[in-house]
Amino acid sequence: MNTPIRAFVGLGSNLGDSIATLHAAIDALSRLPGTRLSRASRLYRSPAWGHTDQADFVNAVALLDTELAPRALLDGMLAIERAFGRERRERWGPRILDLDLLLYGDSIVVQPGLQVPHPHLHERAFALVPLVEVDPDAVIPGLGPARDVLSALACGPIEAVG
Repeated sequence: MNTPIRAFVGLGSNLGDSIATLHAAIDALSRLPGTRLSRASRLYRSPAWGHTDQADFVNAVALLDTELAPRALLDGMLAIERAFGRERRERWGPRILDLDLLLYGDSIVVQPGLQVPHPHLHERAFALVPLVEVDPDAVIPGLGPARDVLSALACGPIEAVG
């Protein structure tokens, strides 16, 4: 048995019943092989990032203890997205479910289709706010404490919704 790694997964949705979708997706993440949900943040509503002419997003972060390697965890996350009907059409466009591997222990991973820490994490208050909620001491490899990265950002409107 492998020693579990603490992995942080960002969740987002702005199509359909986003709140119900995120709750169900958190449950699906907890059922990945060799994976246990340690905790999940509250849900937060924020304006869209990237393409701003779309509905607000609901976001959260799940903290997992997983025995899966980064690629296997990502593959499981992509399978969950597909099960929820995710279609990849437009970068930063509307989506029923988006799952991002934000952090994987203290690892820095650069592989085709996989970069950890998430390459935009340090720019996204909508991901950092719930990340710091689930682990106030989280560290972003190469950048330092997540709470310090968050405090340096100009945060737009982010409100807890659940």
